[in-house]
Amino acid sequence: GEEHYNCISALHKSMRGSDENASLYWLARMLEGGEDPLYVARRLVRFASEDIGLADPLALTQAVAAYQGCHFIGMPECEVILAQCVVYFARAPKSIEVYKAYKNVKECLRMHKGPLPPVPLHLRNAPTKLMKNLGYGKGYKYNPMYKEPVEQDYLPEELKGTDFFKEWKS
Repeated sequence: GEEHYNCISALHKSMRGSDENASLYWLARMLEGGEDPLYVARRLVRFASEDIGLADPLALTQAVAAYQGCHFIGMPECEVILAQCVVYFARAPKSIEVYKAYKNVKECLRMHKGPLPPVPLHLRNAPTKLMKNLGYGKGYKYNPMYKEPVEQDYLPEELKGTDFFKEWKS
């Protein structure tokens, strides 16, 4: 019932708060109470990106590996895999930068009035002669061909200069 959600919430908040002891407690309480280890592992995959994010990009790899390990061997052997992942996450630095930026992009899309801006012509592929004649791909700078960063716009004209990593104002 409700305690299922209360325990996963406590686990998340303990890891978010970098309390490795409480994180292990809530994990063990869930697993010893019969919780599906794959449910916990799925929640850890989400936590890796939502709460740790770019502060430790390997966290997602840890979470996916923990999920796969649990899937392969099941309980009770996989409990130590989940415990390792939970402690790793509790000790990891945290960043919600990507989570907030993506939320800002979604807000931008929801608040947009009318049709969404078209993809700029230089960013479009031109697999046909007609598309090339219409200007698709014209002026596109293929970054790997340059030693220095290239000056090129990638957002639609209406969004030029937008930084979704800063606070979004709708």
